[in-house]
Parts: sequence; C-alpha cells; structure tokens
Amino acid sequence: MPIPARQRALLEARCKSASAQLGLELSPDSWASNRLPQWSDSVRRVPNIALRSALFGAISKGRRPYLERSEIHAQGGNSVIYTGVMLDQGDLDVWVTVLHMARAQALGAECRVTAYRLLKVLGRTDTGKNRQILDRHLSRLKATALQLRFGEHSYEGSLLQEVYREHCEDRTRSYVIRLNPKLQTLFVGDQFTEVDWSVRQALHGKPLAQWLHGFYASHAAPFPLKIETLHRLCGSRASSLSDYKKDLRRAFDSLSGVSAAKGQSFSYETQGALVRVKTTPSCSQRRHLARMREALI
Repeated sequence: MPIPARQRALLEARCKSASAQLGLELSPDSWASNRLPQWSDSVRRVPNIALRSALFGAISKGRRPYLERSEIHAQGGNSVIYTGVMLDQGDLDVWVTVLHMARAQALGAECRVTAYRLLKVLGRTDTGKNRQILDRHLSRLKATALQLRFGEHSYEGSLLQEVYREHCEDRTRSYVIRLNPKLQTLFVGDQFTEVDWSVRQALHGKPLAQWLHGFYASHAAPFPLKIETLHRLCGSRASSLSDYKKDLRRAFDSLSGVSAAKGQSFSYETQGALVRVKTTPSCSQRRHLARMREALI
C-alpha cells in the first residue's frame, strides 16, 4: 500500500536529516526500517534478555567490580557475556529512557538531549547531584561490551555506542548519544516487554522490587521458581540465602502495594523453597497465550 504524499514528504525530510548525520545515503524506506518500533509514553519497551538476567542487577549503591568477559546469569538458555563495570537498575532506567527518546529517529543517528530533559523524563529533579549521577550512568553504559544470544538472534556491541557532552554559554548541558543500529535485533518478534513506567518509577530506590517487576512483567504466565533461582538471576549480593529471603519478601510486598495502588493485579506466595506469582497479562500477552492455546488444538 503506497504511503500518502504528505507522509512521504515528511519521511523524506527526516531521512535527509538522518542521512546527513550518519554520512550515508539512505532511502526513506530503508531509514524507516532502521528505527525502533513505536510505543506509548506510559511504558518503556525493554528487551527480555535485560529483564530476565543479572545484566542490570538488583544491587544497592556502593563499589562494584569490573567484569571482563564474564558470563552473566540468564534465564531460558539465553547467553550474556559482559565486559564492564557491574550495572544496576539505575543504569537500566537511564538506558531505556535513552531508547525511549531516540525511538523517533533512525538508529545510529545522533540523539541530542539536554540534561534537564533527560532528568525530567526519568522523573528526577534537575540538581547538580542528579547531573553527576546521570553522568556516571551514561559513562558506565558507554564503557560496555556485550555478546548476547537469545532464541535465534544475537547481538554484539555496547549499550551506548557513543556519548559526548556539549556545554553551552548559558551553562546548558547537552548530551549527544548514538546507538548501535544493530540494537534493533533486541526488539524483533516477541523478544521485548512493555514495562509500565509509572510502576517502575514508584519503585525507584528499591532495586530488587524493580527487578522483580520487570522480570515478572516479561512473562505472560509465570511458572513457580525456586528462591535460589531468583537469587541467582537478579544478581543479588546478599551474603546468604536467608538474608536474601528477607530482602525478597520486602521487595515483593513493595511491588504488590504499588501494583494495587496503580490498579494492577499482582500477588505472590512462598511454598517452601518455591515462589508462586500471579499477574494480569497485558493485551499482547493475552494474544500470545491465545495463540499458544490454538496451537495445541
């Protein structure tokens, strides 16, 4: 079906701008195909491999180790080989926010955004301390090297391909960020989850609760899991499994409370070494479950 003339003209203008930034000759059709899929402002679309692994760990503030070609725990036969400083849920917040702001343009094009704007979308106040924290997050995300294998797909590269800072005369600080075009692989098929941003923001400062929210949001019908398995997958640095069980209970209680306040269903129960969770599937997950049922008929 042909694109209407008005939309075609707009697409060609954006393509021309992107071509100039990239130094490449791109057709409007190829440029459109090199963008992230669109999603609403109420959610953040996150690759499942980032939600079902310890890549962005449920860890608290403090010193963290540098990892070199370390195998990160991941669910379901996925493989994550990582080089860089250990990442946390705050790093995930910043990364998915950059993806959110860059989704309207071609992957690989420069995304220019002020520190004020980036902090605002993150839900943070624009203070000197928060700017320093944001700087550290962006630096960590840039200094990463990943080898990912999930399903029939793979990705090798960094989380942020390029980051540099511009300081204007009016003291406005802007970031120029470039994403690897191959990141598009992380969003093919059903390899991603739309995470409710309001719930995640309400859990800010509670990394284990944030990790649990993303992990269970990525499953249409969660299976019971061992507490030991969750401990491994979330990257917890709790000194013992008994300490982790206490942390886990508090995190689940926080997630249940926030979900209820947002009108969403989330419940859990522990049975010995197992955790059972019940959630309400999203619309896309309900369609996925329906297709699975039809395939069994």
